[in-house]
Amino acid sequence: MFEDIKKNLADLEKAINDPFLVQDKKKLASVAREHAAAKEIFRLVCEWEKLDADRQKNEKLLIEEKDPEIISMARAEQTGLEAKLKKLAADIDELAHPADPRDSKNVIMEIRAGTGGDESALFATDLFRLYARYAERRGWKTEIYSASRIGLGGFKEVVFAVSGRQVFGHLKYEAGAHRVQRVPVTEKAGRIHTSAATVAVLPEAEEIDMEIKNEDLRIDTYAASGPGGQKVNTTNSAVRITHLPTNLVVQCQDQKSQHQNKEKAMLILRARLADRLAEEKQQKEAAERKKQVGTGDRSEKIRTYNFPQDRLTDHRLKQSWHGLDRILDGDLDDLINSLKAADKKGLL
Repeated sequence: MFEDIKKNLADLEKAINDPFLVQDKKKLASVAREHAAAKEIFRLVCEWEKLDADRQKNEKLLIEEKDPEIISMARAEQTGLEAKLKKLAADIDELAHPADPRDSKNVIMEIRAGTGGDESALFATDLFRLYARYAERRGWKTEIYSASRIGLGGFKEVVFAVSGRQVFGHLKYEAGAHRVQRVPVTEKAGRIHTSAATVAVLPEAEEIDMEIKNEDLRIDTYAASGPGGQKVNTTNSAVRITHLPTNLVVQCQDQKSQHQNKEKAMLILRARLADRLAEEKQQKEAAERKKQVGTGDRSEKIRTYNFPQDRLTDHRLKQSWHGLDRILDGDLDDLINSLKAADKKGLL
């Protein structure tokens, strides 16, 4: 197994260094993705083999050792090594045989305030911080593309990119309506309010994935604005792009130049178009099977954050976790691992 993985990596490194490959954008992107995945698999397999060697040494020690105290310590270490080996094997298998080919892609996330007025906008900000902190914990990068803020500091809408390793594979479970129950900072009587925000998670669509014709676009420029609509610059650096065949509209104003805003807006547009095509395909397949298989409808309530009871409930899993402060600080691993496990069993 190790030799096969090593040979595959060497072949891909040879292919990616081929000067003729740059002439074929589609093939170059495909080989680059395969190479990145192969490097990560190789790293994990090297780690697995090192741990397995430690396990075998420990196993030998358990057979030969007579001291009860050393035997007890060796048994505890053996349990830890076996648990690590099991997790590494699962990680290797997931990378080598991804259930969804989009799992390795970066994502564009869109968080929008829903019912609940200013409180829903403040909750949208909490969700943005949650994902930014989760990304930071995993060594991923986040970048805001567009944001619409309210005076209290909340987001009516925020669109941002998350890039790194296996990003969509982890964050795809976050798409849907998130509900919060708490006493808002604007509430003087201390009453609990229920508000909501929606989260969309779109795998980033590269230029080679989708051809968008220039004649199908209307591009408008305008001056970027801050909270409350105040102008923050006097140049037309903000960009709005309308895709005429679908009437999809995207805008970006948080970058420094008009060129950068146009580039980011096109990334958002590609991702939204790709998501629409994927959803239409799912709906067609569902109709053919005469049952709904799930289209990622973002109006579905997937989760409730109950502050008075310090509890998060995921309605798909029918399972709850306590410690909202910890979770909202980006500690999502237990929740996402549970969702991934349920997904593998076909329970989502």
